[in-house]
Amino acid sequence: MLGTVENHSLPRTAAFFDLDKTVIAKSSTLTFSKSFYQGGLINRRAVLRTAYAQFVFLAGGADHDQMERMREYLSALCRGWNVQQVREIVAETLHELIDPIIYDEAASLIEAHHTAGRDVVIVSTSGAEVVEPIGELLGADRVVATRMVVENGAFTGEVEYYAYGPTKAEAVKELAESEGYDLSRCYAYSDSITDIPMLETVGHPHAVNPDRALRREATARDWPVLTFNRPVRLKQRVPALSMPSRPALVAAAAVGAAAATAGLVWLAGRRREPGVRIAQIQH
Repeated sequence: MLGTVENHSLPRTAAFFDLDKTVIAKSSTLTFSKSFYQGGLINRRAVLRTAYAQFVFLAGGADHDQMERMREYLSALCRGWNVQQVREIVAETLHELIDPIIYDEAASLIEAHHTAGRDVVIVSTSGAEVVEPIGELLGADRVVATRMVVENGAFTGEVEYYAYGPTKAEAVKELAESEGYDLSRCYAYSDSITDIPMLETVGHPHAVNPDRALRREATARDWPVLTFNRPVRLKQRVPALSMPSRPALVAAAAVGAAAATAGLVWLAGRRREPGVRIAQIQH
């Protein structure tokens, strides 16, 4: 059972969470488009295009070709952005934009897994500069996220590591090997059919707010299907998941080598896959 405390004589276990529409109610990256506009990084037309992308994402209606076109557009859009400016914008607006859209049900699950002695790992296609601060906010132990190439302090528009589809599953397996997790006793949660490889790696896969294709697959495989629909500010629900201080979030947003940019990395373009880099959240 989920709430059962782990027997520490057995191998360690973890719960792996996708982020967008699984832990939070929107795309973590596209949510920052207005902040990027206010910071002078994008124009009004780009704000409208990312708003449309957010709508398509939430509606679950984008096919593979549409996603590829949007990746190409957004990857080109972020080329030349100053990395430090992106970090600062994310840190300054994280409380305002992300905290209100965290699902109460997801926060409760994270707390239950921690109580049972399991690590919590966020595995997201969104950029590390967004995912790592959100992981800190949620109390996650580790983060796997997309990273972009940086030269002279700016994004080149190319991808260093793309945490998407089968690559997520590879990251979970590598982390299990390095941390000693018994994957047959681990849990995973996602809303998307693209995360089937990650869900298949664990003994306890769950579909959360699934798209049509994942719902069909979950039904066929007899996987639990969960519905999360109560976004709530963490301060209003569980003291054990109280938010860290603003300085801690600013520090979290600045860690690591330049990663994928918020608002763009979730839909990044070219795929290069060097070794997985795991961000360990410091509490």
